[in-house]
Amino acid sequence: MNWDIFLAPYSQVVEELKVKLKGMRQQFEYESDQSPIEFVTGRVKPKSSIIEKTRRKAITPEEVENELQDIAGVRVVCQFVDDIYSVVKMLRNRNDFDIFEEKDYISRKKDSGYRSYHVIIRYPVETIHGEKIVLAEIQIRTLAMNFWATNEHSLNYKYAGQIPAEIKARLQSAAEAAFQLDEEMSKIKNEIQEAQKIFTVKKSREEQ
Repeated sequence: MNWDIFLAPYSQVVEELKVKLKGMRQQFEYESDQSPIEFVTGRVKPKSSIIEKTRRKAITPEEVENELQDIAGVRVVCQFVDDIYSVVKMLRNRNDFDIFEEKDYISRKKDSGYRSYHVIIRYPVETIHGEKIVLAEIQIRTLAMNFWATNEHSLNYKYAGQIPAEIKARLQSAAEAAFQLDEEMSKIKNEIQEAQKIFTVKKSREEQ
């Protein structure tokens, strides 16, 4: 398999989705409204990770495109939990891609404590050979969920997926603490957003 040729459409998907999602954030700013999107990142799964996952799941090269949903991955990070569902609603209303599957790991967290909302989409990419439909994963989570997931990912890498029981227990406790933080912040969301608007207006005046 020529990996450069294979991964090129996925790179295109990531870049296009990043532009579109960041554009959504800017639209809220232009309309002087609070954006549910804090920031957007994206990546194409490294070749080594794809090979390792196909071996682990016994996926043949011919099945990779249909079986691996996260080769192209975009992450949308929000301030508050209800912002996540606002973003999901906006994604459902778009007509430039089709939603293939949704996975709500917020209301139904993983055993590890992982929380996030995954939207798997079918995205049409224009290539030199014509249109190609590519699967991509959009992960939507809060800042606290993202902090936890990033650290858990690092530990999984260090321990090759076999995190020691003591560390795993601490991770689960940390996941609950992170979610409790999200819930408490949600209770004062209006106060926080009002304060942020005041700060933004003040900063804008100082720059003029």
